[in-house]
Amino acid sequence: MNALIRMRLAALLRGGRILPPAIAVLVVLGVIYGGGASPAAVAYGYSAAALFPVLAWQSKLLLDTEPDGQRRLARVAVGARAEAAAGLLAAAALSLIVCALAMGAPWLFHGIDTEKPVLSGTLLGILAHLLAVPPAVAIGALASRAVTRGVRNGVAVLVTAAVLVVVLGLQGSFLPWLVPPVMATARALTPDTTPSAATLALLTLWATVWCTAALTIYAYLRRSRS
Repeated sequence: MNALIRMRLAALLRGGRILPPAIAVLVVLGVIYGGGASPAAVAYGYSAAALFPVLAWQSKLLLDTEPDGQRRLARVAVGARAEAAAGLLAAAALSLIVCALAMGAPWLFHGIDTEKPVLSGTLLGILAHLLAVPPAVAIGALASRAVTRGVRNGVAVLVTAAVLVVVLGLQGSFLPWLVPPVMATARALTPDTTPSAATLALLTLWATVWCTAALTIYAYLRRSRS
């Protein structure tokens, strides 16, 4: 399975398909940090939210890199579960690398206000990015060609999911619970207050439950459409 992970990462990088999401990351970071310094928690919270759709898109591109026939051969060679897990792990690893680079970027442009708490804000920022990565990978997986069986359907799933995450995440009542807590996490990292341990635990549980449900659906669709 490790060889399959390396192969998919290499195919995405060497094939040049990583360039569009990489450019999008640079644009997002430039917009976020171009307006001046912000407290670390706030900057990183909204960085994670803004990177979310890019990470989902990147995950879809990675999962769609290999031809359908090659993917089926991999399923036969290592087993259906290992083949699917290898794709998800490769997408998650790449997303974590992007997040790590994104968290280092504002220091190059003086985008972090050092007069406000930096260590605690950075730790909260790490949590915000960690809560954004699994849902992004899950949405990218649900939009992948192995599930949607076509480019048009995959793009529709990806765009619809990204829009719903933002729109429903800003609504009240029960609607935010239908999407991962990307916007909820960003809104919790305000410059004036530090989120409580209970709030952080709730956000983590929320993301875990949502991702479990999304990946269960993904596994079912992969199995039924293989």
